[in-house]
Amino acid sequence: MQQRTEILKMLYRDNEILIFDEPTAVLTPQETGRLFSILREMKKEGCSIIIITHKLSEVLEISDRVSIFRKGESVAEIETAATNAQELTELMVGRAVEMNIAHPPVPPDTKTVAEIQDLTVVDREKKKRLNGVTLTLRAHEILGIAGIAGSGQKELCEAIVGMQKATGSIRFLGQEILGMTPGQIMRAGFNIGFVPEDRLGTGLVGDLDLTQNVMLKSYRQTKGMFLDTVSGKDTAARIVAEYHVSTPGTSQLIKRLSGGNIQKVLLGREIDHDPALLIAAYPVRGLDIAASYFVYNQLNAQKKRGAAVLLIGEDLDVLLQLCDRIAVLHDGKLMGVVSAGSVTKQELGLMMTGQTVEGAVRA
Repeated sequence: MQQRTEILKMLYRDNEILIFDEPTAVLTPQETGRLFSILREMKKEGCSIIIITHKLSEVLEISDRVSIFRKGESVAEIETAATNAQELTELMVGRAVEMNIAHPPVPPDTKTVAEIQDLTVVDREKKKRLNGVTLTLRAHEILGIAGIAGSGQKELCEAIVGMQKATGSIRFLGQEILGMTPGQIMRAGFNIGFVPEDRLGTGLVGDLDLTQNVMLKSYRQTKGMFLDTVSGKDTAARIVAEYHVSTPGTSQLIKRLSGGNIQKVLLGREIDHDPALLIAAYPVRGLDIAASYFVYNQLNAQKKRGAAVLLIGEDLDVLLQLCDRIAVLHDGKLMGVVSAGSVTKQELGLMMTGQTVEGAVRA
């Protein structure tokens, strides 16, 4: 609602120059289409419009010219009609990039990793942030969560890992974990990886170095009164090498790394423990295309290994390509779980606004 309000304020003021920074990040496809129609009319009336976005499909749809930035420099300016997504990607990254998102098949008879029944979260104002959500998370599968920002995604993730009080039931590998704290879940041996949307707040500590942040997941398992910093440094060095983290060393403060490298450290730390369930909330937000595709590949690798992956995303095109099933949340309610191979982006958009879509294949 804040995003819509800001857009309306800009349009209402009758400005001659409009600058939009990721205007469609939290809009449905239908809302994006309406916004673009308005912008085309304003262009006809003489407005100059700048749109900053990471969604190349929207760049190609709405713009007349494209200016490509890389590492703070403008490296090219191209007429939109004379380019394509592949060329724009290569200019952004500085090298050729494989743009196909792999989709490994789900083997038959996969086991259930987690069962969520009637999950409800109520905030301090007595509003239901989650309202009776029921989901099944399976091994060798990526379940995507689509929804307008604030539809209950954060509460769903935090309830599963013990950070949010909730009612209902969460059974992990047959054992009830609802009501347990994150520490209790870890000490009980329930292996859940969590990549939260708040990297430097919930996921990592900015004033700690890379090694210390890697050890946050395991330091309580150290026997005796001294931390095993040697093992921690070895693990951090391995993550730096395997995930191509650009850093002077493992003693570098996390807050001094770029957003993409911070995300690689966080993702690497969680995956390093071979979780049975990996929860990733907006894992590519703010990342360049090369880093984004690296993350997609890592999620697919966990799926192949046998983990259940819960992916909270905002780019419906990516969710449709990467996920096996997609659950849609609206105002805390589950609108349905559909097969990613049988639903359209427009149908997902309608479900995100609370509408029931006839004919969408349930999964």
